[in-house]
Amino acid sequence: MTGELRTADEVRAALAAASSPERAAGAARFFKTGPGEYAEGDVFIGVTVPATRAIVRRSLALPAAETAELVASPIHEERLAGLLVMVERFRRAGRPRGRDDAVRRAEHEAYLEAVRAGRVDNWDLVDASAEVLVGEIVYPAPGADPVPPLIAELAASSSLWQRRVAVLATFAAIKGGDAAPTLAIAEKLLDDREPLLHKAVGWMLREVGKRVDRAALTGFLDRFAARMPRTMLSYATEHLSPEARAAYRARR
Repeated sequence: MTGELRTADEVRAALAAASSPERAAGAARFFKTGPGEYAEGDVFIGVTVPATRAIVRRSLALPAAETAELVASPIHEERLAGLLVMVERFRRAGRPRGRDDAVRRAEHEAYLEAVRAGRVDNWDLVDASAEVLVGEIVYPAPGADPVPPLIAELAASSSLWQRRVAVLATFAAIKGGDAAPTLAIAEKLLDDREPLLHKAVGWMLREVGKRVDRAALTGFLDRFAARMPRTMLSYATEHLSPEARAAYRARR
């Protein structure tokens, strides 16, 4: 199927055409949609991420209201498609030629509205969007405030997904060469009880060591390894030597 998609209904139809009941059942299990699980009640129709991204590339002319309609959908893949449209429009508006900060700000504010409304409500949705739609606004350059008010608000939220948005937003700072935001948020969330936060924090700490400064990671581990949840510590130390991993893990 080719051609530009200009309404939420057209995007829904394209996603439905690419769906599979078998994949939907597998996704529902993988993303923990059962009673008492973290995504209880989420609805999947079984569209692969590459197929969703191909549909998104045809959907960049969607009006903002149509995009918001997708993000508010009860169907997971429709929410993902709406968020990816926002991400791609934000990125295109940031190109040196034709930069449009008004578009970037509008996508950022629409995203925050969706986050606070509970529509960005699974780890894949957060991970596909928070770095760009939050991180690139609040961490525009190295040396920015490591915990600006928005990040402090999200990190203190009772919502697991808002806290994960705060963590993943720091990926933008990491890619800009600044470890301070990740280290500050990681310290604030050391005692968080949610395994999906432990994974996110550990992942970002690992990226600090890989992309910015190995010493910044090991300095953090020297201070906090004994307090870190097992999963967080495991992710954070993944690219250290076997001996270093063992030494840090022995501190717990």
